[in-house]
Amino acid sequence: MIRARRPEALDGYGESVLRVWYAAYGSNMDLDRLNHCLAGCRDSRPPARSVAVMLPGLVYFATESLVWTGGRAFYDPEGGGELPARAYLLTAAQFSDIAAQEMYRAPGPDLDLTEVLGRGRAETGPGRYETLVCAGLLDGCPVLTFTAPWGVGDVAVKPPAAAYLRHLVAGVVAAHGWSALRAAEYLAGCPGAEGQWTAAEIAALVSDSSGNENGSGRGSRSRSGRGSA
Repeated sequence: MIRARRPEALDGYGESVLRVWYAAYGSNMDLDRLNHCLAGCRDSRPPARSVAVMLPGLVYFATESLVWTGGRAFYDPEGGGELPARAYLLTAAQFSDIAAQEMYRAPGPDLDLTEVLGRGRAETGPGRYETLVCAGLLDGCPVLTFTAPWGVGDVAVKPPAAAYLRHLVAGVVAAHGWSALRAAEYLAGCPGAEGQWTAAEIAALVSDSSGNENGSGRGSRSRSGRGSA
């Protein structure tokens, strides 16, 4: 079992930064998916480090992914509880470029991180991944991620597709050392998946992946480099 870390309190961090931790809670927890995103960045170097982290809040699935065809993962830091994520140490420019790709934009320019570092949250636009959240600090660097401007109670949830869930399970297992069943139990309890997918069905997607591209038939594998947070 990998010991996950919890970010330290932000306490109004207001300095400009060159490096940040990108806390991935969706398919980018899978390092292969993250590397696809980095290949589209201006700086395609791999992360300097990656660590397992637990973030306060919850993950839920909503809207319709153009890549996966099911619900996307979103992070609600006010949702209660905590969730497993994988933090990658990147340059601020790499983080900006990954955020741009999540909105189907070309990389650059760099995001202005002043507000999110000072207040812990900043809305850079109305889009689904244009709200920046700082969950705290790790080793002196801010832990950043992006999500929608709304919370879990403000939007209709939507079940995620099989191929998407497969990457989420793989990412949680790789980052945290959980069993596939434990990762599946976590995902099966997330709003949007809850009541639509059982833990056993989600865990089976991992064992089915080598011989069945479509998993349970609820979604298909995508070759796109874009993840979903």
